[in-house]
Amino acid sequence: MRPGGAPTPLLDRVFCCRSLRFDQVELVGFDMDYTLAAYRQPEMDRLAAEATLRRLVEAGYPPELARVGCPYDFPIRGLLVDVAEGNVLKMDRYRYVKMGYHGTRQLTRAERQRYEGRRPRLGSDRYRWVDTLYSLPDVAVYVAAIDLLEQLGPVDHAQLWEDVRVSADVAHRDGEVYRAVLADVDRYVARDPQLLAALEGLRRAGKRTFLLTNSGAATTERLMAALFDDAPRPRGAWRELFDVVVTEAAKPAWFVGQRAFADVDQPGRPVEHLEPGRLYRGGSRAEFERLVGVGGPHVLYVGDHIYGDVLRANVESGWRTCMIIQELVDELVADRAHAADLRRIDSLDAEVVELHEAARAARPCSAERARELEAERDGLEAKVDRSHHPYWGSLFRAGTELSMFGAQVEKYAWLYTTKASNLGAYSPYHFFRSPRVRLAHDGA
Repeated sequence: MRPGGAPTPLLDRVFCCRSLRFDQVELVGFDMDYTLAAYRQPEMDRLAAEATLRRLVEAGYPPELARVGCPYDFPIRGLLVDVAEGNVLKMDRYRYVKMGYHGTRQLTRAERQRYEGRRPRLGSDRYRWVDTLYSLPDVAVYVAAIDLLEQLGPVDHAQLWEDVRVSADVAHRDGEVYRAVLADVDRYVARDPQLLAALEGLRRAGKRTFLLTNSGAATTERLMAALFDDAPRPRGAWRELFDVVVTEAAKPAWFVGQRAFADVDQPGRPVEHLEPGRLYRGGSRAEFERLVGVGGPHVLYVGDHIYGDVLRANVESGWRTCMIIQELVDELVADRAHAADLRRIDSLDAEVVELHEAARAARPCSAERARELEAERDGLEAKVDRSHHPYWGSLFRAGTELSMFGAQVEKYAWLYTTKASNLGAYSPYHFFRSPRVRLAHDGA
């Protein structure tokens, strides 16, 4: 609720998977990329993909690849790349393949059924899990390259994926991507006018805050200054928003490692305390908790990466987690626009079950009517799916089940929301209560 009892707007809500008492949280941490710095996805995808394509051509791929049209609207998070076959797959929570593409050609039902006897395993060498927004341009380049290269001859799909990943990593490591972002921040980063007030509000409420990012110290300094140090504020004032700033953390290894912290501002100075206003490099979760005196359930970490931020922070440290899912905006808008269709789908499901039961009693007209309703339901489901995403449908659902991505959000994120500043809409004493879990027989 907003102050004064007004309901929080839908797109500003924080959604709860596991109950959390905000008053028990003493320390709130934030990732930088895609959390405090909310990148404009289409612009970032284009920037990263073009840099990747240039490096592929430099590595010996056909020059036509540099001019290929990448389908930037193709990938979503939660996809699985079968590098042996060159297929991109979407699975439900039970690892059944619900949809798939080879290049930009949709797999047939028969092609998808080949996976039923050997459901994909996320940890195997054959499959690559796409769980970060950084990875989306890699998938766009991969499917575009498959479409082009298969016209020219045989393709080693596994080697192609490896070459795409290496080229993308080089583009980030050599600074090309970040240089472009820092040269034109407003083109690549969507400024959140509520973010500063949200951070200041947390501190006024008595909570300590920290920044924990894998980005380098120089990049962090420049990007955070661009976001927070406007004309009325002195240079470097953004550091005052955090009690601790840690750069080059190397998550997820940071959560289980034993590295010492290094002082960026005064190299060689022993780090015996983590002081406000200074930049640190490296370190580990265990050393961090020792120096700040807080850990476990009293820490809430806010990030966008299901594995590097949310899963590891939760499993390895007992920290509470809040996942930033910027795609949730489109999901909520589509669900609200198609609320009547979704209710009709539920109604049709119930009617079809009743008609199938009637058909078992040797009433053939019931079976025919059930087929008509199933066709209507399938048409509505396709319509709703297209409204969420033209290729993959809902990010969180796969058919009637949660998607693999949705299941991981449910399992590992205590909270999730569209942007970091949404935490500022809630009282520091708020009780985030998870929905009551029901089994099929409940309410029967």
